[in-house]
Amino acid sequence: MPKPCRNDVRPSAITPEPVYRQRRELLKTLALGATALAAGCSSAAAPPATATTAESTPGKALSVSRKTDNAGGEAQTSYKDATHYNNYYEFGTGKGDPAETSGSFHPQPWSVEIAGHAEQTGHFSLEDLLKGQTVEERIYRMRCVEGWSMVIPWDGIALGDLLKRFKPTSQAKYVAFTTVRRPAEMPGLNRPVLDWPYREGLRIDEAMHPLAILATGMYGHELPNQNGAPLRLVVPWKYGFKGIKSIVKIDFVETQPKTIWNDAGPEEYGFYSNVNPAVDHPRWSQKTERRIGGDGLNLFGNRIETKPFNGYAEQVASLYAGMDLRKNF
Repeated sequence: MPKPCRNDVRPSAITPEPVYRQRRELLKTLALGATALAAGCSSAAAPPATATTAESTPGKALSVSRKTDNAGGEAQTSYKDATHYNNYYEFGTGKGDPAETSGSFHPQPWSVEIAGHAEQTGHFSLEDLLKGQTVEERIYRMRCVEGWSMVIPWDGIALGDLLKRFKPTSQAKYVAFTTVRRPAEMPGLNRPVLDWPYREGLRIDEAMHPLAILATGMYGHELPNQNGAPLRLVVPWKYGFKGIKSIVKIDFVETQPKTIWNDAGPEEYGFYSNVNPAVDHPRWSQKTERRIGGDGLNLFGNRIETKPFNGYAEQVASLYAGMDLRKNF
């Protein structure tokens, strides 16, 4: 298992090991850019906000049925911070790159392939996929493995309700997801930082859990490109890299699917990726996190204690009863 490490290292300044191990020369250049970007983000921090008005939120407004607050009433991250401090390597490895470079990405029209062990499979337009589904707001804490977190009001549909529509068979033990691959619109794909396309997966009982959603919007408006438009996974008890973006394929499979970060660095990025403050990343502690918002963009601001399962232990811990959560990290 990973050994504890220094807790004073700046997580956002550390290049992920799979990246520098496979593309060392490339990331010598990227590291310099990331350092400069981090300094720029700090000076551009917006004040924290508990709500965002329609006038200040770009994009088409969504019709949301009801509000479900699962973040314990914590103050929401401002829309500006949530849309300008992102991990989306298809648009660049810097936190500000996705907002800066994703403008040429076209999330409409969109279709998703449903494949594998299910009675109903095929290609479905986004409109057909969402037809009859109830869109609701879920306010979730979201934590990144690098040691920072946000509280975001997502608008989306229950993943489990959608999956049941396709009638998975008894052979469907896992659900695999794949991101779109458009190098002309996603400049990060032109750098072999990871083994594209982005791939993620869940055990099927995790996917069916009512906390898991497919987000179609945030803050009452459609998803911005940099946050995974038009369809992304949100699993609030897991680290953020499990939240695959711009999904084009959902596959019901019998064996544990390969996932992009687990393949790149299995000793650092486990398949389950449940938030567990007792298990340190090999290069930093996971015991605390930096809440993004206002001075939270400062590398040393807004430190809070990390909770098991990101604070959702009461709802999801039973999924892992009897499992060694240090081995299955």
